[in-house]
Amino acid sequence: MIDTLDREIPEGEERLRLHVGDDGIGVLTLCRPEKLNGWSWEASRQLGIMADRIRFDDRVRVVLLRAEGRAFCAGVDVTAPGGAITGRSGAERTQRYAEGIRWVHERFAVFARLPQPVVAAVQGYCLGFGFELALMADMRLAADDAVFALPEAGIGVAVDAGGDLRIAREAGAGWAKYLALTGRRIDAATAERLGLVQRVTPAGELDAAARETAAAIAAAAPLAVRAIKRDIDAYADHGLDAALDRAALASALTLTSEDAREGYTAKAARRPPRFEGR
Repeated sequence: MIDTLDREIPEGEERLRLHVGDDGIGVLTLCRPEKLNGWSWEASRQLGIMADRIRFDDRVRVVLLRAEGRAFCAGVDVTAPGGAITGRSGAERTQRYAEGIRWVHERFAVFARLPQPVVAAVQGYCLGFGFELALMADMRLAADDAVFALPEAGIGVAVDAGGDLRIAREAGAGWAKYLALTGRRIDAATAERLGLVQRVTPAGELDAAARETAAAIAAAAPLAVRAIKRDIDAYADHGLDAALDRAALASALTLTSEDAREGYTAKAARRPPRFEGR
């Protein structure tokens, strides 16, 4: 994995970049467009660091989460360093995966529970971890070229970070199961119809629309804004922590399975996987 105690982000190794303007908007940008902003253990570490920086910054009244390039985030970057977790036995490897995923959940929780509202601007591919990250925002605006999916089951693993749970919260259990179990891709218009996206714009207008939304929140009374976010989350997220704990174990068990190895191998070879349930 990575050094979880390190609080520095070396120059040139940024996965996210933060800019705080005079308008009350903290712009958090996924900045690895050459990798389609693929997610990694390191990206999770940096997200936690950025969230800690934002939390007590009185200049930030709202966060705009955006991405460079033609994709918001195309999922896990399988080429990133530290991707695989090892162990002396299957049980130890599973336990280490479970703790690693819980650590990721903690980084995501710090971000999702920021006192400042988060507005996500999504373009292009928004898949797997990318979709889960967008669902952690308080609201989502999407370009009309955005594509959303949770493809994990098709490669033999459970949904890692609670994206299926958040879809169940926003769109209902049936849609959560449909999307997570089939891996089907949906376009921005469908995501809007399901309530997963609050507004769809032409691709060239996404940034302006997202900034307009963020500016409207930044102009409101900060104490009232933060109280409203907390109150709604307290209702909407009831039971989420316990469900995420189960998700961490399910992800660890599937990530260490033979089916997961077959799924990733088949994907790399561009052939259908042959799952055996072991």
